[in-house]
Amino acid sequence: MQLSASHLVLRAKQLEIELMRHLAGRVELADVTGQLIHALQHERGASSLYLASGGQRFAVERRSAMEQAGAVELSLQALFGEQQDPARGASTRMLSLMATALLELDALTAFRARIERGQASPDEAVATFSRLIAGLMELIFQLADAPLQPDISRLLVAFFHLVQGKEAAGQERAVGAQLFASGVCSEVGQQRIIDLIDGQERSLQVFEAFAEPALRQLWQQQQLAPQVARLERLRRTLCSAKSGATLDSLVSDSWFEVTSERISELWQLQMQLVQCLRQACEQQIRSAEQDLLDSEGLLQLWLDNPPPQPPAVERLFQSDDLNPPAGTGTATARPALADWLQAQSERLASMEVELEAARRVMQERKVIERAKGALMSRLGLSEEAAYRALQKASMDHNRRLIDVAQATLSLPELVFGAKPGSHQN
Repeated sequence: MQLSASHLVLRAKQLEIELMRHLAGRVELADVTGQLIHALQHERGASSLYLASGGQRFAVERRSAMEQAGAVELSLQALFGEQQDPARGASTRMLSLMATALLELDALTAFRARIERGQASPDEAVATFSRLIAGLMELIFQLADAPLQPDISRLLVAFFHLVQGKEAAGQERAVGAQLFASGVCSEVGQQRIIDLIDGQERSLQVFEAFAEPALRQLWQQQQLAPQVARLERLRRTLCSAKSGATLDSLVSDSWFEVTSERISELWQLQMQLVQCLRQACEQQIRSAEQDLLDSEGLLQLWLDNPPPQPPAVERLFQSDDLNPPAGTGTATARPALADWLQAQSERLASMEVELEAARRVMQERKVIERAKGALMSRLGLSEEAAYRALQKASMDHNRRLIDVAQATLSLPELVFGAKPGSHQN
């Protein structure tokens, strides 16, 4: 069978529809992964307080959270099975992250039994759940970090950073609750709270930049609520106290309540953002299907009424060449096809601009994460200390954080000097 241009054009549109359906599947995977993160965050908080109280408190909340997480785990495993096909866009990295998540979830079963017996510490519980959540976060990042349709890409970038901000809020709840419950302020705990607040602000700023205007407005309205002022007062209490100072342990419940309200608000935003993603996918699929019908009609009109002689490609868009001899029937066919081709070209150009903005945000995150890892390895820093070092270098050198991160990877000695204890000849 001879290959025709019309066949290729129609096949391209069919592939676009298939891609959008695969994207819809990715949105569902991101949604369920986000649901599991939310359930594990709840279980992490309840488990750490259950252990801190010697099993006297939060037993019911912990059980409820475990049941919720277990139900979502089953849904996620089913989606993992569907997404492993390379035709759906599965990559080596995605499959590796899925495998790691399954192994971590299997190990969580034994750890939950240890919590039940009181054989784990609150800090160990927070670390174990946080490690699992971090792996699931990386999976969402991989889902968002792909050359997709711009509307979907933009919303997935917003989704990832919203979930990332909510995770920082969840860790802040756990660390602050432990500080208040201990009755003593520690410098390490204070710095951890400061880092988590900073992390939330960074993530939620990106969320605002890429979210739909309605969601952005809702988030801004939430910042004016009374509980936000309560949270800020409690934060100041923690962050301004001297190391070793006495803290009112009874405030632990108030802290847990107000930080939980913040997490609930972020969760409501997350669910609405998922709805925006679903609607965007459905709209794009309907639009692509209509384009397919339109292109079939335009191409058929062109083929049924061919021009007297093949025009040069550049003449397709010249209006003075679109006046065929009377009776040929091409007066409407050629302008219609030309308009359609031009519209497609303009749409693709616009898509590329929007995609580039999403790609840039995700690429900068990769570079900064790599720079943090390099400093952690080279200087023996914690993740938070490595990020603070990058921030300080950014301010000291009056350069963007991404520029400092890139310089750290290429010329670390010029940015941070030699590794402590090393000697130069």
